[in-house]
Amino acid sequence: MKVQYTLLDSGDMQKLEQFGPFRIVRPCSQALWHPLLPSEEWKKADAHFSRDGGNSWKLNRQLPKEWTAQVQGIHFKIAPTDFGHLGVFPEHSLLWKEMTDLIQAQKTPPNVLNLFAYSGGATLAAAKAGAKVCHLDASKGMVSWARENAQLNQLQGAPIRWIVDDVIKFLKRESRRGVRYDGIILDPPSFGRGAQGEVFKIERDVHEILKLCRDVLSESPLFVFFTTHTPGMTPLVMRYLLTQMMDGKNGKISSGEMIIPAENGCDLPSGSYARWTHG
Repeated sequence: MKVQYTLLDSGDMQKLEQFGPFRIVRPCSQALWHPLLPSEEWKKADAHFSRDGGNSWKLNRQLPKEWTAQVQGIHFKIAPTDFGHLGVFPEHSLLWKEMTDLIQAQKTPPNVLNLFAYSGGATLAAAKAGAKVCHLDASKGMVSWARENAQLNQLQGAPIRWIVDDVIKFLKRESRRGVRYDGIILDPPSFGRGAQGEVFKIERDVHEILKLCRDVLSESPLFVFFTTHTPGMTPLVMRYLLTQMMDGKNGKISSGEMIIPAENGCDLPSGSYARWTHG
């Protein structure tokens, strides 16, 4: 049985993905090119998500309520949602390698903070590498999902704090308490609501978020990984924001597009990143 996630092909504003044993087609606005695989391969999809006339799934065969798939060595619970999400953003996984290398090079376990942590891919990669991790998301359901993923990876006993809270409120409390982190991962949404209904808008709130993140960094931090899928938050914009956040810290900044490597066809651009690393 297949267990790996694979981007099989993309084009005509869609992507063809293999999540473990199931093949799925979903919308992809940036895939303006034509697919390379023949249409017969796309027709083999088990399910097709569409936003035409409202969100809907078309099933060519019955899918289980949930199943598992592996992305870069991390096992995930996969479950179709009403928004077309399945429980993992594979484009983030290419950033995990550098993060885990930095963690494993430390003599003592670093403290890592994962904000807007979703289903916990970066949390579990960091914990697997030996870090102590604080996993925060405003959605109680997503934190529960992430804890299920921890069990799938035999990490239920790892030193992970699972927090359901509003990011800004949490960071202010951590700063007052003197809690500091050696590494921060943040993937803010374009728009979101906190645990108590607080409204988050990235264009309005990004400066406060980054300032508060700076406040809770240790004196000699290892890394800050900043990612987003927001249109307009280009790699250059994110580089400028992170440069200003880390002013005075001795480190290197790089930025670029997050991509999903394709088995066939074109690698798929999927948001932007900027990262600061010590050195």
